[in-house]
Amino acid sequence: MNKVKLRKLWFQIHKWLGLVLAMLIIPICVTGAALVWHDPLEKWVYPQRFAVSGPATLGPERYADAARATLLPGERLTRLMIPGGAGEPVEAWSVEPATGEGRPERSRIFLDPADARLIEKHRISSGIFQIMHVIHGSLMVPGAGRQIVGWIGVAMTISSLTGLWLWWPIMGSVRRGFRWKRHPNIDTNLHYLLGFWISLPLFVLSVTGVWISFPSWFAGFDGPPRGAQGQGRAAMMRPRPLEMPATPLATAIERARSAARGDLRSVTFPTDAAPEWVIDLAAGTVKASVKVADADGVAKVTPQREQRETIARTMRRIHDGTGMPLWWQILVFLGGVLPAILAMTGIIMWWRARQWRAKVTKRRAVA
Repeated sequence: MNKVKLRKLWFQIHKWLGLVLAMLIIPICVTGAALVWHDPLEKWVYPQRFAVSGPATLGPERYADAARATLLPGERLTRLMIPGGAGEPVEAWSVEPATGEGRPERSRIFLDPADARLIEKHRISSGIFQIMHVIHGSLMVPGAGRQIVGWIGVAMTISSLTGLWLWWPIMGSVRRGFRWKRHPNIDTNLHYLLGFWISLPLFVLSVTGVWISFPSWFAGFDGPPRGAQGQGRAAMMRPRPLEMPATPLATAIERARSAARGDLRSVTFPTDAAPEWVIDLAAGTVKASVKVADADGVAKVTPQREQRETIARTMRRIHDGTGMPLWWQILVFLGGVLPAILAMTGIIMWWRARQWRAKVTKRRAVA
């Protein structure tokens, strides 16, 4: 197959992938772009959650008691987070008993750090950001939605590579590809230039998205599963916090502080699947995670090797920008916005080509 025929083949693949999947690609990309800025957007959309009157000066037991006062029958606390700076609320997470095969309902509880006053409690499943997460991860399709998004990721991987091939000038220097006026139409020039600059980041985001959508395909890269990591996704959602822990919260924190130094940042409550407190401490840039066995109160600092990040977690961070440098977060954001623009300009280009071919056919018929 010569270069001309190969180019035509890549063009057809690129065109029909974009046209068929455009209406699915746009919501996936736009929600992904928005979720990169989850924290600042949350402060803008829900400013009342961050209307605090002072820094955290109370003991963690006070915050836990205030959070428990909001719980429904059967609902239990799973985590407590203490802010490290001013202007942030104390946040607690809770979980309700699971019903049937569905996921248990989870809630976020916002408390004023100055006096443990309840600011707001809301179910995670009803928030706008959770809706965006569901659109981005499954297109709101129960069951098979995750796999559908995964295959769209495969298509976008192919589209980014074929698009880069088609961008490359057929004749002359590669510098011709960077010219704005490669075509008389603005939308076509936008498609060429934006497509080139975002092609490689989009390839990375598509591959990592496929990795997230099909975890079983790539499970072997992280080695044999250990403990909870070997359980299915649904099973990992099932552990229930202990109703009456043997070791009180205050004692668990005291034992953790005897094993490591630092200010309290978060407490994860013991569950029936993992009957241990997990206490996170921070002293400047030095962080420590301490596990306190609920049965006997024995504290053990988690070794750094056990805190090793898995490849799956790295892929997720690359995909959503969490904990990544600002420049990569900007690229992830553009990797969501620009493909939506490319989908729209691609549709315009296809429609214009159809009209042009129809006019040519009509002229030939008249002649």
